[in-house]
Amino acid sequence: MNQLQMVDLKGQYQRLKPQIDAAMQAVIDSTAFINGPQVKTFAQNLSNYLQVAHVVPCANGTDALQIALMALDLPQGGEVIVPAFNYVATAEVIALLGLKPVFVDVLPDTFCIDPAKVREAITEKTVAIMPVHLFGQCAPMEEIMDLAIAQELFVIEDNAQAIGAEYVDAEGGTSFAGTIGHVGTTSFFPSKNLGCMGDGGAIFTQDEDIALVLQQTANHGQHKKYHYSRVGVNSRLDTLQAALLDVKLQHLDDFILRRQKAAAFYDSFFAEAEQIQIPTLAPYSSHVFHQYTLRVPAEDRDALKAYLHEKEIPSMIYYPVPLHLHEAYSFLGHKAGDFPVSEDLCQKVISLPMHTELTQEQQTFIAEAVLAFFKN
Repeated sequence: MNQLQMVDLKGQYQRLKPQIDAAMQAVIDSTAFINGPQVKTFAQNLSNYLQVAHVVPCANGTDALQIALMALDLPQGGEVIVPAFNYVATAEVIALLGLKPVFVDVLPDTFCIDPAKVREAITEKTVAIMPVHLFGQCAPMEEIMDLAIAQELFVIEDNAQAIGAEYVDAEGGTSFAGTIGHVGTTSFFPSKNLGCMGDGGAIFTQDEDIALVLQQTANHGQHKKYHYSRVGVNSRLDTLQAALLDVKLQHLDDFILRRQKAAAFYDSFFAEAEQIQIPTLAPYSSHVFHQYTLRVPAEDRDALKAYLHEKEIPSMIYYPVPLHLHEAYSFLGHKAGDFPVSEDLCQKVISLPMHTELTQEQQTFIAEAVLAFFKN
């Protein structure tokens, strides 16, 4: 059995090597390394896939979040609501732009932002909501959008972990994650479901006027060569990465299916284990399993991680500390107990290897080790 990886990037590359090598060699031969034609081609193909009117590529997922906020011209000091159980990037860009991150708790089953808590957090200073589609499935967007429309707030979706996931509304209509709010963002970090061989990101919108501002903001605020209509940034998707991503985009549905099959295989081992809670599937969203995250008793979690490490099985804790308890955000004045669901999850979650190259032999070894830990 091959050495276990949290994400087997090498195995995936080897399987797609002829296509990837040819695409990247074409860029090298053309020497169009910045804003080459492959960037526009990939953006159009991703737009077609997601059924979104506009895709603006950029340098990384954090830039995508920052550019989205900059393009919406939010007032200094405005409050932006974000989940407390989450990666730091959302809160980080809010604070960097002179806005105020307002943390709210998450749903205990799906780990995504709790609309009821969002409603409670809205004040006269609230300007936007940033739901995060965590671990591979959508946040409850219909409730979020209803709140936003009623309060005239912007919605920026952080879709770094759920590209390809589909949201089903009350009428039975479907939309891809990242295409429902005013702006959506994603990351192409190598470990993402659609990942490149470096950094990359993109921003989505159905609104033509917002798209124009996003494009300008990502390109120094430029509306034509050497003419600047706004303060912007320099955030470009590298042509080599765009060429690679365009190849992988053709396989994204297969990537999703492989991850879903791997998740179902894990489920078959853990479903009856009393100490283990498998991922909850929301009725309104498909799950593309960026992570396969279990909940186990808090008193066992760290010991389980150490046990797996001894058996050369990688695992990760996403996330060990909720955002409101980090020193960087102490200026907001939060304390332990403010967001109990997020704090509880940080004590109980553990993510197992999840990627497109997992074999049943590998998964059986992993799952049996987890079960053996709880039998000892």
